[in-house]
Amino acid sequence: MYGEPALPADFDHLPYVNPDAPKGGSIVSAEVGAFDSLNPYILKGKVPWQLTFLVTESLMGRSLDEPFSLYGLLAESIDVAPDRSWVEFQLRPEARFSNGDPVTVEDVIWSYETLGTQGHPRYQTFWSKVASIEPVGERGVRLTFNTADRELALLAGMRPILQKKQWDGADFAEADGLDMIPVTTGPYVVESYDAGRSVTLRRDPDYWGSDLPFRRGTMNLDEVRIEFFGDETAAFEAFKSGETSIARETNAARWASDYDFPRVQDGEVVLSEIPHQRPSGMTGLVMNMRDPLFSDWRVRDAMMLAFNFEFINEAMTGGEQQRITSYFSNSPLAMSHGPAEGRVAEYLAKYEDALLPGALDGYELPVSDGSERNRRNVAQALGQLEAAGWTVGEDGVLRNAAQEPFAFEILLENGSSETASIVDMYVQSLERLGMQVTVNSVDSAQYKQRTDGYDFDMTYFRRDLSLSPGNEQNLYWGSAQADAPGGRNLMGVKSPAIDGLIQDMLTAESTEDFTAATQALDRVLTTGRYVIPFYQWNMARIAHAAELRHPERLPVMGDLPGWEPDVWWWEDAPAN
Repeated sequence: MYGEPALPADFDHLPYVNPDAPKGGSIVSAEVGAFDSLNPYILKGKVPWQLTFLVTESLMGRSLDEPFSLYGLLAESIDVAPDRSWVEFQLRPEARFSNGDPVTVEDVIWSYETLGTQGHPRYQTFWSKVASIEPVGERGVRLTFNTADRELALLAGMRPILQKKQWDGADFAEADGLDMIPVTTGPYVVESYDAGRSVTLRRDPDYWGSDLPFRRGTMNLDEVRIEFFGDETAAFEAFKSGETSIARETNAARWASDYDFPRVQDGEVVLSEIPHQRPSGMTGLVMNMRDPLFSDWRVRDAMMLAFNFEFINEAMTGGEQQRITSYFSNSPLAMSHGPAEGRVAEYLAKYEDALLPGALDGYELPVSDGSERNRRNVAQALGQLEAAGWTVGEDGVLRNAAQEPFAFEILLENGSSETASIVDMYVQSLERLGMQVTVNSVDSAQYKQRTDGYDFDMTYFRRDLSLSPGNEQNLYWGSAQADAPGGRNLMGVKSPAIDGLIQDMLTAESTEDFTAATQALDRVLTTGRYVIPFYQWNMARIAHAAELRHPERLPVMGDLPGWEPDVWWWEDAPAN
């Protein structure tokens, strides 16, 4: 994106892998919920998220050490126009699908066109910026773009490549995701599954890319199995008993108190802490602005004031985890909390009429005194609600001028016990404001159906953000995606400031301008008061079987897809 890649053209392996890692062994992880599809490329169905990263490959691959660099995978070479208006890829002649068929230019073109028009909505934004895609010689493909966007040349290398002939005569968007498992090019294939309960991936012994420098020392485990459980407690008990071999813990208090069970004491389980340098992203409770109840920013501000983070954090983590303070907190892309200055102020000034209070003059999340009653912030919340037309009557119920009560539902997915505990404490605060709140937990299929259709008032929200934000920002909070079924813009925000700053970020020609545009975007998102933030995770806490090993050299981005299980290996523990 800017400057040169860190690795030379003749690099031997990625810097954070063990190129001599042995092959063999297995890893078994636990997921809460269920699945009813093994096709991650369409909107229909709920899919184990790991499939996207382990069974599918794209023309290029990402290094977890470099936010803005990609290296050839299915493509052996890449040419980019000086003005980045087109990009051209040459396919490796040895590239194969898991059934042994060669990857062809026809497969690539069909994949881009089909995903862009019939695939999951996440692929549509990129495709809308492609003016043409055409073959170049025997193994070349050129994409020409219709808009100025410096990231498009990179995004073009990251689309999954599927086999055209598998889908002849089939309805791609509506095919049953268990009957039509996509043929792909990746190092793992689906070996078996028990619908809703488990999926087993097997390392392909004939995988075409084993000797690529990008793959050397990666994809070492013979088996990757994913087991599904009804709730977090059942998943943790399965790990304690050895039924699964790896577990992530997001709660610092539980990490300190619950991971002293016999298998840890005996050395059968190792506790690893993996730091990272990427943004915190946003985790919390999102308010759906399609609901008129949350369309007024003063109401959303009141909801933020009523969330007693200091009390909740003490109860949940012993006060050990810092709060997420903005979408890009914990990184150089994060907003400052004082008045906007310099280039950031210049970017914001273009959209001044669309900004909410705090974007230009400074904003910080409300802080309570840590007591359960949170009286000062509750009083401020009541003031904001009154300004928005809501008052508490003699019966203690918050109503508007039409005497309609302030009533809404918080939608949760079954099994999310930590979120449920946070919500329980939050509801008590909201009830003190006179609100009528219903908490409804539903199974994973119903939860997906309702969130895909934006049929909720408030729900759990998680967006991981990277050090290389780009076009995915349009998916997360762009106006064009606000009403797309199954979209990622759960809050339903339509803001010319957000749309404009995303475009400013995508067209920035220097690192300095890119950083300033992202910091400005962070200000607009944070002061929008769309999500009530929880605490952040600036390290991964991973408990795993002692036989599962990873390199000591950790990537800048830490524990992201591409690291585990990709660079891990199995090594038998020494005999006692």
